[in-house]
Amino acid sequence: MKKHILCLGDSNTHGYCADPRDCADGGNRFNEDERWTCLLQKALGDGVLVTEEGLSGRTTVFPDPLHESMDALCCTYALLKSHEVIDLLIIMLGTNDTKERLGANAACIGIGMERLIRKAQSVDCWGDHAPNILVICPPPISPKIMETECGEPMGKGCAEKSEALAKYYEKTAKLTGSHFMDARGCEFNQVDYMHLTRNGHAQLAERLAVLVPELLKK
Repeated sequence: MKKHILCLGDSNTHGYCADPRDCADGGNRFNEDERWTCLLQKALGDGVLVTEEGLSGRTTVFPDPLHESMDALCCTYALLKSHEVIDLLIIMLGTNDTKERLGANAACIGIGMERLIRKAQSVDCWGDHAPNILVICPPPISPKIMETECGEPMGKGCAEKSEALAKYYEKTAKLTGSHFMDARGCEFNQVDYMHLTRNGHAQLAERLAVLVPELLKK
């Protein structure tokens, strides 16, 4: 059986494209030649299976009063069991947790990530090896988001909370025995300042293509 990587994330794992001019197909989702998950699959080759589980708006553990089933915690058991055996779980969440209406600061979002990780570790989906989880901290939202249409529903403080997430996620990764990567530097667009560009997807995939083979050996 191939080594199996499950990518649990939000719109930046689903491949949402905020600028159709940046998308080869001119739509609102990057295609299979552009999304970081698909690029990682190509880089790792036929011996690995990369599965996408990206949902726009998804949070770690915080229910959204405006949209149902947005917290990853509520579906973690079902997702992990439906995709077992899992050799590596990649979690890239946190951007949506910074929404003002959810009322969580960066420290609480870090605690939410810890709760999600511990839930994933408790699920019997890992075959004959120990749980193997990589936490990716998304690039920080730019303060310029408040000048855009999506700035108001995201709410005040989202950029500041996003900026602070990496230190809490790194601490959480150490606490739970997980791996950590900061995706800072992977390019966000200049439309909503919170979604990866085509180049940003390529940058993320390139970094993961170096890191992931080492994690699959563990």
